[in-house]
Amino acid sequence: MSQLKQTLSDSIKTSMKARELERVKVLRNVQSVVKQIEIDRQTELDDAQVLEVLQKQLKQRQESLTIFTENGRDDLAAKEQFEIDLINEFMPQQMSHDEIMVLVNTEIKEQGATSMRDMGSVMGVLKNKTAGRADPALISKMVKETLQG
Repeated sequence: MSQLKQTLSDSIKTSMKARELERVKVLRNVQSVVKQIEIDRQTELDDAQVLEVLQKQLKQRQESLTIFTENGRDDLAAKEQFEIDLINEFMPQQMSHDEIMVLVNTEIKEQGATSMRDMGSVMGVLKNKTAGRADPALISKMVKETLQG
């Protein structure tokens, strides 16, 4: 079992003992998504794959939070924010803007990238280097800006 799945499972047990019902509900939901993907793929997920699942769960909740906030549904927005905060507990420390920029510049120099045609190869390497620690959309934006000069 991957370390991240074990941590998730342990957290569910701890929350159940503490009778934190909302926390248990969210964690079980995340755990069930992971298990469903394992069943669908007929393989056990490693930490990197579980991290991808957590990122997707975060992204879905952040989109919902934005919609609820725009429509004045503070009750639902608070629920989504609680879930976001809870899932973030299992995510690695996020990279700063400056750290990402250093990686982007280094990778562009190493590959000798000069135009937008090179963006795919640069993004492929950066996506692996920053897995779970930076938003791919932000990285993409930074690579585009750097390549376009």
